[in-house]
Amino acid sequence: MKTVLRRVVVPLVAVLVGLLPGVVAVEQASALTKMTHAQATAIFRAAGITWSSSGNCSNRNVATCTSFDQINDSTVYGVRTLKTASGCAVNITGGTETGHGSGTYSHWNGYKVDIAVYTCVSNYIRNTFTRIADRGDGAQQWKSGAGNIYANEGNHWDITYYNCGGC
Repeated sequence: MKTVLRRVVVPLVAVLVGLLPGVVAVEQASALTKMTHAQATAIFRAAGITWSSSGNCSNRNVATCTSFDQINDSTVYGVRTLKTASGCAVNITGGTETGHGSGTYSHWNGYKVDIAVYTCVSNYIRNTFTRIADRGDGAQQWKSGAGNIYANEGNHWDITYYNCGGC
């Protein structure tokens, strides 16, 4: 309920009093919420999203696991938006576990997931989003209308969620 108030009522009131730009900036800056592995998997399971791990584990500190501990809620809901909008199977192969690249918008910091390359989801990304310049490592990239980045790393899609993509 609190989230609904923040996302709907506060901007509505702000529009009425002419403060929308400031409120939207504050809302976007304060909307980041970290989730536990259990919270994220419950949402993924309900949406029909699967996940797998080469180590059959979910320990954030083991590189062969697939963990969602400390994942951003916008990342979780972004994956759910991709699944719903595309109608495709989505299998997450990488989350917040150690072993990925570093940086502010990293797996470890909850902004990224890796998903399996399936024809359906790959076609959806390529046909729906805008092709942008290749990443420094040569990975081809697409940018969604919401600003999220989908990089094709060959054997998986590396996705950076800055927001939930219209969730």
